[in-house]
Amino acid sequence: MVVLLTTAGVGPAIAQQSSGQVVGQPDISIDTSAGKLAPGTSVKLPLSITNRGQIDRAGPQQYESRVTTARGMTMTFQDGQSPIEVNSGPVAVGNVPTGTRDVSPVEITVPENLEPGVYELPVEYEYAYTRVAEFNTQSAEYNDLTRTRTETLTIEVDDKPQFDVVDVDSNAQIGDEKDVSITLENTGTEPARDASVTAQSGTGQLSFGTDQSQSSTGYVGAWEPGEAKTVTYRASLTPDASHRSYATDVTVAYTDTNGIDQKSEQLTAGISTAAEQSFDLENVSSTLRVGEDGEITGTVTNTGPNAVDNAVVRFTDQDSPNVIPIEQSVAVGALEAGESTSFRLPIEVSSEAEAGTKSFDFGVQYRNSDDEKRQYDKLSVVTAVAPERDQFAVDIEETTIGAGNEQALTVEVTNNLNQTVTDVEARIFADDPLSTGDDDTGYVESLKPGESVTMSFELSAAESATEKTYPVSFDFRYDDERGNSQLSNTIRVPMAVSSSDGGGFPLTSILVVGSLVAGAVGVLWHRRD
Repeated sequence: MVVLLTTAGVGPAIAQQSSGQVVGQPDISIDTSAGKLAPGTSVKLPLSITNRGQIDRAGPQQYESRVTTARGMTMTFQDGQSPIEVNSGPVAVGNVPTGTRDVSPVEITVPENLEPGVYELPVEYEYAYTRVAEFNTQSAEYNDLTRTRTETLTIEVDDKPQFDVVDVDSNAQIGDEKDVSITLENTGTEPARDASVTAQSGTGQLSFGTDQSQSSTGYVGAWEPGEAKTVTYRASLTPDASHRSYATDVTVAYTDTNGIDQKSEQLTAGISTAAEQSFDLENVSSTLRVGEDGEITGTVTNTGPNAVDNAVVRFTDQDSPNVIPIEQSVAVGALEAGESTSFRLPIEVSSEAEAGTKSFDFGVQYRNSDDEKRQYDKLSVVTAVAPERDQFAVDIEETTIGAGNEQALTVEVTNNLNQTVTDVEARIFADDPLSTGDDDTGYVESLKPGESVTMSFELSAAESATEKTYPVSFDFRYDDERGNSQLSNTIRVPMAVSSSDGGGFPLTSILVVGSLVAGAVGVLWHRRD
């Protein structure tokens, strides 16, 4: 091809040489600095192109540059003629002036079973160039050609250890610490000495060892070609980790046969996981009430995936200072996956607590298959706390007393609590114009929940008492089921004072009547329906 170019002017070189010819051509070579490669690896093959340029007849610089530049260069790798596999198509290089330049690397694969040695990889390249530039003061003509050549790259496959992950045995579980075993094989042609295998986590949800490190290294020593080695790591997964498999980077550090420390290519091991060990609380009910002891009962179910031993239901709430567990936990024993059992936790609710619907945190502590203690804390119980009530109910048969009279009061006392109380001492109080006599206390050894007892007390009204209703008060000191001495709320009941002939008896009459029934039991028992 001959190209005629007319110029409006010429540069300094043409001013010195008004006409003539420049003859030359590119001189291309292609090289790689990959060094020694290992079988079974895929690498980016670094490439460089050198154009030394050949000038057969010199002339102005602009024409010399034209005839030595390779324009629109492309490269095609002929991997069909080589055991080396090229994982890309033709490479567009562009214009290549004289000098050396790097081009984009090409990904190649060295087959795993390729024997160590030196291999050739043919590269066909093509470019356009100008062979002759003929010029004068008015114009220039170019003889443009296209050239196709083949270069041969030398690839050296090294004689060295090579490693592959061949098996992963994972017991990893969300929210627990378990063993993970990774097995690797030396698929290379040379032994490795003083080898160690490092597993590196790529996420904060997966860690290794008791110190929760992101990596862990196991020493395996000498490693012959074809030999498999297994390294076991202690792997932990956080409770909020996703239930999926996790990729772990694995590298082998070793000393080669020349005594030089080496490190393998980075490998990947997939760690499968089991779901978090979990539990559920169902059929929950409670007898909680402000100012009283109660209990929370329900059913705990092991929702899997594993059987557990020594399971314990625990009250773990820290946000309810007025709700105090009498027993912090209750043991329910071994539970197979899917198995359920009942539980009961005694709870004290202080008088400072507020009634209403409450949510309390619970947990289940257990031992896993490695006999290690674990706890599942994602449980809550929603239940009602009933308003405070009087510990005892008081019912007086006589509700009226005459001014100036003294009267015996028959009082029915009922245990309102959800527990049996013992050593119960009742006391009556009254303010002027009412007053109590010497018989102002009553006693009963024990009262079951809902059980009632009848007690007798003395009450008198001053002659000057105004006809109206006055309060009479009772309180009770008793021992609860835990043996703690308690003092009840003060219970106030109304007592009406009438004129002197309106009710009651003079004290002398009461004493006479009392003598007639000497020996009778003063405290009568019955259970409220």
